[in-house]
Amino acid sequence: MLGLGAIAKKVFGTPNDRKVKATLKTVERINALEPEFAALSDDGIKERTRALSVRAKNGESLDDLLPEAFANCREAARRALGLRAFDTQLLGGIFLHEGNISEMKTGEGKPLVATFPAYLNALSGKGVHVVTVNDYLARRDAEWMAKVYSALGLTTGVVVPQQPDDEKRAAYKADITYATNNELGFDYLRDNMRSSKEDMAQRGHNYAIVDEVDSILIDEARTPLIISGPSEDRSDLYTRVDRLIPEIQDDYFTKDEKQRSVNFTDEGNEWLEERLLTAGILPEGQSLYDPESTTIVHHVNQGLRAHKLFIKDQHYIVRGDDVVLIDEFTGRMMAGRRLSDGLHQAIEAKEGVSIQPENVTLASVTFQNYFRLYDKLSGMTGTATTEAEEFASIYGLGVVEVPTNRPIARADEHDQVYRTGKEKYQAVVDEIRKAHDSGQPVLVGTTSIEKSEMLSQLLTAAEIPHNVLNARQHEQEAQIVADAGKFGAVTIATNMAGRGTDIKLGGNVEFQIMEAIAADPEADPDEIRTRIEAEQAEAEKKVKDAGGLFVLATERHESRRIDNQLRGRSGRQGDPGRSVFFLSLDDDLMRIFGSERLEKVLNTLGMKDGEAIVHPWVNKSLERAQAKVEGRNFDMRKQLLKFDDVMNDQRKAVFEQRLEIMDAEDIGEIAEDMRQQVIDDLVDEYLPPRSYADQWDATGLYAAVIEILNVDAPVLEWAEEDGVDQEIVRERLYEAADKLAAEKLDAFGEEQMRQIEKQFLLQTIDGKWREHLLTLEHLRSVVGFRGYAQRDPLNEYKTEGFQLFETMLDSLRVEVTRKLAKVRPLSEEERQQMMDQIVAQQRAVADATQTSSGPAVPGGDSFAASPGFVESDPTTWGDPARNDPCPCGSGKKFKHCHGAF
Repeated sequence: MLGLGAIAKKVFGTPNDRKVKATLKTVERINALEPEFAALSDDGIKERTRALSVRAKNGESLDDLLPEAFANCREAARRALGLRAFDTQLLGGIFLHEGNISEMKTGEGKPLVATFPAYLNALSGKGVHVVTVNDYLARRDAEWMAKVYSALGLTTGVVVPQQPDDEKRAAYKADITYATNNELGFDYLRDNMRSSKEDMAQRGHNYAIVDEVDSILIDEARTPLIISGPSEDRSDLYTRVDRLIPEIQDDYFTKDEKQRSVNFTDEGNEWLEERLLTAGILPEGQSLYDPESTTIVHHVNQGLRAHKLFIKDQHYIVRGDDVVLIDEFTGRMMAGRRLSDGLHQAIEAKEGVSIQPENVTLASVTFQNYFRLYDKLSGMTGTATTEAEEFASIYGLGVVEVPTNRPIARADEHDQVYRTGKEKYQAVVDEIRKAHDSGQPVLVGTTSIEKSEMLSQLLTAAEIPHNVLNARQHEQEAQIVADAGKFGAVTIATNMAGRGTDIKLGGNVEFQIMEAIAADPEADPDEIRTRIEAEQAEAEKKVKDAGGLFVLATERHESRRIDNQLRGRSGRQGDPGRSVFFLSLDDDLMRIFGSERLEKVLNTLGMKDGEAIVHPWVNKSLERAQAKVEGRNFDMRKQLLKFDDVMNDQRKAVFEQRLEIMDAEDIGEIAEDMRQQVIDDLVDEYLPPRSYADQWDATGLYAAVIEILNVDAPVLEWAEEDGVDQEIVRERLYEAADKLAAEKLDAFGEEQMRQIEKQFLLQTIDGKWREHLLTLEHLRSVVGFRGYAQRDPLNEYKTEGFQLFETMLDSLRVEVTRKLAKVRPLSEEERQQMMDQIVAQQRAVADATQTSSGPAVPGGDSFAASPGFVESDPTTWGDPARNDPCPCGSGKKFKHCHGAF
């Protein structure tokens, strides 16, 4: 008997059915325009693009232009590729344009589907990004679909790793740009480390179509993209912290060897705070529990771990001046491997060897937050329905199932469950032999490389010829997948998601033609195509008669989506096929979920060795188990995103500020606002509001004004004047600082001064942001412990992260104000001395390098200034890191030379 929900679906259809039905009206409008566009000349098609583009830029909505744009694109694709898009492909394109995920089965022609919304959205002139999972697919799809876009009068670009900057900028300027998710994310981070807008590659985030959207936005979503570099030299802090650790008494900390963790007790925290203050490591008036103390707490914790958990000659050895880790399983030295988060440096401090700088994050972003930058996002995949809730809640994406062009003829059989793995694999080999003997191609799915190699050995022993698909060469993968549909082929694959190549029954015609032309370049390509197409038609019929592609999976994945991806490789475009899963009670999913109950059932039934249980109930219970795991993984990703959102809001604020600064021709007002804010803060700190003159710290203010503002103002005299209050002091300091700024403007000239202000501001923002990222990482590592005190770690992270951000902005204002106050033009004598020094150094280097046997540079200490370096113009200094050699050629680190301004 049907339930109410089932009856309603039968009468009204599902929400998906209703959406598809409503959109078919738009498809009919596109089809009605087909004769009109078929009558156009090639130039006429391009002229239509220009006309549509003008209408889009004049404010006409893309929805209104859709029927004409899709009809034009269909005609261009028919002429350029010989492919006329099916109605279902137009449906998929419409749903993509609306900002949905189009779930389309394998073999439905997704690369062609993407051309329709890409073309329509490119008419606005703001660019469209088509995202693929690997470089091979990005290049292949760009090359293939560029023919369509070219016929329409649009440009196509492709972005790949190690691309020269000018090529990359040109690719992003194209109307449609193909790229991988990794390269897009890294380019976004690199752009926000540039010092001028002309050097930036991307031109905004208008619209993205993500192929294999489930793989990119879910499977890879938790992995952040990170650009890292060496940190500032913190060896002094490690050494000072290390001196305290031997003083720690046993009752000041607890040690859990099983969990390999050590934590300070309450008594230990009190002692530690007192001792850090005495040692001058913790600034006066700052508590161990203040957000600003996060980095110090992190270093002390790592020092404690180094001393109490890592034992010399057991976990590591000291070899020369290096601490080398020992592999606990093999006992071998792991040269070059280092512990992260400053732990290795803490051990180096403990052993008294040279402390190597740790790598720190210079910039990072998760795919979740990168793809949410786009004004409009859409995606394509064969399997998204099971993750529809996650797509909706995190990305605001709906999932629409697009009907197949032809009905699916694949037979999906019930799972077969065996008692042991040995029995299962024996049954798998027998099933493969049976199919192979009948000529039916078999695609065998495994969950790991190890299991695929083990199965390969079993098939070799059984003398069954086969291919193993590995992830080393994308081009080879495509070749193996293309051959997987040939008569009698057996292919073992570890992960069939996102291969981007159809398994065509009888073999892939295009690949066979390319092979034949490569083997005989002199032959006529048309003759080769005719011959191979005839052979393939015969081979395809043979394979269809044998039952089509047989997908045999050796294990259930913890996500139903991955299982459906594998299953979906069979039955493309109405082809026959079958799929079945062979399972055992030893499988991970079966072991974790209810294998004991199932084993009791098997024992009750009195099953013999080699027999399998096959029942719809087993399928249902496994699906429920998979749904539980999917829900748990979704919750984990959601929680991680909440933490990353805190940093993301700050990242966007900083990156937007950088863009504003790069855009601005005159940032004198920003510099003035910063200067006045610094003066306000100094006056409030040393002359507190609503306080009397005898409570003021005028001496402290005087010292701070000289140090930060570089102004020798008579603050002590002002403080003794009758009737002088905080506001008067504030105004006088404004006046004195503005006067100094005006003198510098006269000395440097307006244009040069504005360049200096811009460079100082950008360099300081970047430096402070890098330090802030490191502090947030440290905060993230310690905030989890707040849960023991019944405090929500996420709320604590939000609150303290915001406080740290405000502190960073305060120190940014101080740093920029100090640098601008102290910068000065060189005198003619200093300029001449510097030029003489550069010429002498360059001559010495030239003399030393004229011949290979020439004299060595004395002491090896000669340094040449960077080409074009001008002392008084920071814009010619490049963008050196604080520990890089100074571009002036002095041989000193930048932070100890010109970077010390």
